[in-house]
Amino acid sequence: MLIGVPKEIKTREYRVGMTPQSVLELTRAGHQVMVEANAGAAIDFSDDEYRKAGAKIIDTPEEIFAKAEMIVKVKEPQLNECAMLREGQTIFTYLHLAADKPQAEALEKSKSIAIAYETVTGENGRLPLLQPMSEVAGRLSIQVGARCLEMTSGGRGVLLGGVPGVESANVVIIGGGVSGYNAAQMAVGLHADVTIFDRSLNRLEELDTIFGNRVQTVYSTAGALADAIVHADLVIGAVLIPGAAAPKLITRDMLKTMRRGAVLVDISIDQGGCFETSRPTTHDDPYYEVDGIVHYCVANMPGAVARTSTLALNNRTLPHILNLANFGPKDAMRRDHDLREGLNVMDGHITHMAVAEALSMPFTDPEDLI
Repeated sequence: MLIGVPKEIKTREYRVGMTPQSVLELTRAGHQVMVEANAGAAIDFSDDEYRKAGAKIIDTPEEIFAKAEMIVKVKEPQLNECAMLREGQTIFTYLHLAADKPQAEALEKSKSIAIAYETVTGENGRLPLLQPMSEVAGRLSIQVGARCLEMTSGGRGVLLGGVPGVESANVVIIGGGVSGYNAAQMAVGLHADVTIFDRSLNRLEELDTIFGNRVQTVYSTAGALADAIVHADLVIGAVLIPGAAAPKLITRDMLKTMRRGAVLVDISIDQGGCFETSRPTTHDDPYYEVDGIVHYCVANMPGAVARTSTLALNNRTLPHILNLANFGPKDAMRRDHDLREGLNVMDGHITHMAVAEALSMPFTDPEDLI
């Protein structure tokens, strides 16, 4: 198979779909790989390294999209990239369609085969291709939240861990999944006062076993959450419903009860965000205020640590890329139910139920297409 790796074009996005090591695995398996010039240069993956791995360096994304049988990316294709996709071509990347109807419609129009990292499943219903970026985003959320709490960012001027004689910051984490757990690890490590909300009692029991008395675990209800944010310095939104839009758990009216200069970090922004006042921001302009509350809603948070993120992502995606290349997309999905769960759009149809429901678009059973 001929595989194309274009340079990411989203603002301040320095990750790359495949590392030179991943390319080497594909070329050794008999496949051809095209990589756009300087696609990985910002994170020290040079064109020469890609050439040594067997890739051909291509000057323009147009040539890659025109020739490749499968496109491997990191972030969702922008509309100009969607316009370059063609019928039967496979694109394997993060899509996050539940919050992006224009992209979903553009992928339908292209009649391409769009497989989303974030809905590929694994053991026990886990999301293994989302996990590494959730880990990164969870850990980053505390770093950026700490910065937002500084006066220079409009925050309350609170140090997360306090100092002897001064209380620590109060951190509320909504969601005890991968992102929430990793956020809690970092917050606990910085000696913050941490409370984790979740609606799974089994997960709360697991978190209680892991952290012991270093965190408070609370069953998530609207009332309990409303009470907690009154005293919060930093709130992390780490809610995920696979493939679907995130629920709005903190309303604008609730902001009025919070301390001036408190901070909201919305990890769920890729899926529409879990705060009513969330809107996507970029690494160039990451913060904004609503009613005195600082919001950080960068839609590609892991791009801030692009080398770590790229390596972590490739560890997970490479086996699936190899399967898609070795067997072709349809046969690979017939063989692997978990990979088939990643199929979001095919032949002009939405093929993931949660995406179709979130966008109020017709759903087509993928079994009818593959």
